Amino acid sequence: MKPMLVIMAAGMGSRFGGLKQMTPVDGAGQVILDYSAYDACQAGFEKIVCVIKKEMEADFRAAVGDRIGKRCQLQYAFQALDDIPAGFSVPAERVKPWGTAHAVYSARAYIDRPFAVINADDFYGRGAFLALARFLQSNQDEHTHALVAYDLKNTLTENGTVARGVCTADREGYLETVTELTAIQGPAEAPSYTTDGGAHWTDLAPDTPVSLNTWGFHQSFMDAIGERLGRFLAEQVPQNPAKAEFFLPSVVNGCLQAGTDRVKVLPTDEVWHGVTYRDDLPALQQALADMRAAGKYPVNLWA
Repeated sequence: MKPMLVIMAAGMGSRFGGLKQMTPVDGAGQVILDYSAYDACQAGFEKIVCVIKKEMEADFRAAVGDRIGKRCQLQYAFQALDDIPAGFSVPAERVKPWGTAHAVYSARAYIDRPFAVINADDFYGRGAFLALARFLQSNQDEHTHALVAYDLKNTLTENGTVARGVCTADREGYLETVTELTAIQGPAEAPSYTTDGGAHWTDLAPDTPVSLNTWGFHQSFMDAIGERLGRFLAEQVPQNPAKAEFFLPSVVNGCLQAGTDRVKVLPTDEVWHGVTYRDDLPALQQALADMRAAGKYPVNLWA
């Protein structure tokens, strides 16, 4: 069975200043998600599930979904605050979505095979999808998963800080930890991060492996997400009901620490492009134009 792809597209772009998932990045009106879906199909993914908010369904279909759906099997899952296990309730002050692990949980009804997970607003490069497809089609162990790790220097923007999951791996190439750093800045040859609002900065090596939420999971991993979602709601939400988030790397770390699962790190030399900030858009548009000129993509991906 060919693998499937889950695209997390429900989040608003606060630093970007709008719904960046629907912002055109080329003259044909295509968005980043078009390129990810195209690369996934070329790499051998058979089905795509987009996780969105129910209220954005019509706009999302018009902006991107209808054209992708004509060329591949496309389904929609809706991330909602009240989609939580029985016995829990949504705090009155809660507006913020529950986070990336909950986004994947929202797609549980559609996950029937090994699957990859990506963000909707990141350009990953076809190499990442090829690596995930090879792994998902060859891996037979339901407790072994994968992460595509990028060199930090290939994931930075000149227009501000970025959030990245800094990874460590053992000698056999299996993930040991993912540490979420929410404020990393360039330049690429000398990146650094802060955890105190910029009062102090700590250097990072340019080739530090980082996660961009580019995962490959056996479908059994959904059991771990469901189990740990209950723990999150019981233990963390009461302490921070308005802002506590259920992150996908946190679930992975929990499984690693418990010794129940392992994650193979798949290195890539692909260069990330994205629109963390509005000022990132021209550089992304130029990079895509260069790739089209080099023959990597047609002008109209779905023609």
